Amino acid sequence: MDLFSSLINPTTNLLPCDGVVNYYASIIEHAVAKSYFNVLYNTIEWKHDEANLFGKRIITNRKVAWYGDSEYAYTYSNTTKKALMWTKELLELKAIVEKETSSSFNSCLLNLYHNGNEGMAYHSDDEKSLKKHAAIASLSLGAERPFLFQHKISKKTVSVNLENGSLLLMKGETQSHWLHRLPLSKIIKEPRINLTFRSMI
Repeated sequence: MDLFSSLINPTTNLLPCDGVVNYYASIIEHAVAKSYFNVLYNTIEWKHDEANLFGKRIITNRKVAWYGDSEYAYTYSNTTKKALMWTKELLELKAIVEKETSSSFNSCLLNLYHNGNEGMAYHSDDEKSLKKHAAIASLSLGAERPFLFQHKISKKTVSVNLENGSLLLMKGETQSHWLHRLPLSKIIKEPRINLTFRSMI
């Protein structure tokens, strides 16, 4: 557990400018988070993520799943996914996140990282199908992983460790001005599930 992350006040903005990011340490106690992890790991309709870059079709080791209120079409990396209907556990987690953040969400993109050899490069969640400047809530279950932000112009970076059962909330103009990534790590051997609750147009 990262003691510095645990002491961050959720009302504190982690970004110095051009956006708002709040960190909620362990909104779900570890034993409960582990239970949810096991259920999601075994019941979610996971698929390897795909991307079409420069005419090449790339399939990742990381797995993803897309759920929502209706069959929302979500396009990123030149591929389109159609949302599945919520499971009972996802609706329970959505309710917890919405209560904690006083926000509402209609969809969720889940990522399954099997270990530290799987991550995500710098990007912004600014697709046209997402409501502009709407909050995006990222719930972490499983292995603790560092998470980085980089300002698009100044290149200033901000780092936070995402604990099991913790929540990261990105709001305002964050996606317009900042990139974020999940870096690789050879020392992380355990899996992590990340649920990003979103608002589709």
